[in-house]
Amino acid sequence: MGTHRRWKDLSRGQQVAVGVVGAVQVSLTAAAYRDLLRRPDDKVNGTKLAWGIALLVNWVGPIAYFLDGRKD
Repeated sequence: MGTHRRWKDLSRGQQVAVGVVGAVQVSLTAAAYRDLLRRPDDKVNGTKLAWGIALLVNWVGPIAYFLDGRKD
């Protein structure tokens, strides 16, 4: 097994990159939840409950929702 790197072991650039990627993921998920909650039931492919659970899957859930979860 490999050793785990700690936050303090990362370079400043790596710390910034992790922060940016994390912020993008949180923003994407928040935008997807906001859209899901505001969108009428008949404008969602599937159930809102199922999509709400799917949005918890990092990156995959929110991207899938924006690509396939909404009806025009």
